[in-house]
Amino acid sequence: MSDSILAGLQVYVVGGAVRDELLGRLAGDRDWVVVGSTPDDMVERGFIPVGADFPVFLHPQTKEEYALARTERKSGKGYRGFTFYAGADVSLEDDLKRRDLTVNAMAKTPDGDLIDPLGGVQDLRRKILRHVGPAFEEDPVRILRLARFAARFFEFEIAPETIGLCRRMVELGEADALVPERVWQEVSRGLMSEQPSRMFEVLLQCDALRVVMPGYVYNAELGSHLDAAATWGERTLPGMYALCMHQTPERAQLAKRLRASSDCAQWAELLPAIELACQDSNQWGPNEWPDQSLTFLEKTDAIRRPERLQALLNIASHLVQCPLDRWQAALQAARSIDAGAIAKPLQDKGAQVISAAVRQARLESVERALES
Repeated sequence: MSDSILAGLQVYVVGGAVRDELLGRLAGDRDWVVVGSTPDDMVERGFIPVGADFPVFLHPQTKEEYALARTERKSGKGYRGFTFYAGADVSLEDDLKRRDLTVNAMAKTPDGDLIDPLGGVQDLRRKILRHVGPAFEEDPVRILRLARFAARFFEFEIAPETIGLCRRMVELGEADALVPERVWQEVSRGLMSEQPSRMFEVLLQCDALRVVMPGYVYNAELGSHLDAAATWGERTLPGMYALCMHQTPERAQLAKRLRASSDCAQWAELLPAIELACQDSNQWGPNEWPDQSLTFLEKTDAIRRPERLQALLNIASHLVQCPLDRWQAALQAARSIDAGAIAKPLQDKGAQVISAAVRQARLESVERALES
């Protein structure tokens, strides 16, 4: 509290930073709650207001977020249907009561004193994810957050009453009000968690998967592939998303609905084609391999974007039998050709002649690589 800007303020670290510290995990960004203050006081102290819906401020030096303690009241459908109150009379306990899970509803003073009015420490010890109270059902985003936390803290069980509350929310149509951006935000984070399968299993338990990802095809086999992929050294969100979508026929429509990133959508479209090419290539004879493989490399823009194909080939090799070494040799050989050097003396011959010459050079390079 040597920070003069904070002098006289009641401030507490809340949420995930407290939880992760108690679990012995590396904590991420710290979130702070300020009790007994007003927006005018915060601005006068030099804090920078950034909250659109309720008073949140950035510390002018550390850039950490400081939010005024607040309560909320349901005033409409969906996660936006709330009225917030952030008066100076809102207590820390009032603020903690509006949070989602007990393990996320703990606070610490700057001196390290733990404040746990809702039993978060006990649930951490028992490895239970439990909702704080009835207000949980007022915000459908909490269904997604619960599923994502289950994927991250896969050794934790979910309290049966919490699952029951989520089912009730779906039955009442609360999940229908979720906007694509929030669904994508939580799903993408869950895919990069320690056990992604649990996110989908929890959404199935809550009967929410069909609402938030209509047309999505999930089964236990896919879940096993996702969990195995989570242990790979170099995984990416586009790769995890492509894997999670590879059994879904309507993947293009679902990517649009979720407003998935363009890389994720493209990888999801490419993976089934690469799986099929891997399977087909097992039947190619020596004379077929050079032309067939080069045609596929050209079709998938792999010569210009080799990292994408290599990543997707690695994923495909865990799904189907794939002659990975031969594909990598063909890609390396095709990329070894200097297209610019071939094109330079043929500038007067036209694009068609140049294209044919470059392809022939690549084809011969692939043939040599596959013969060796």
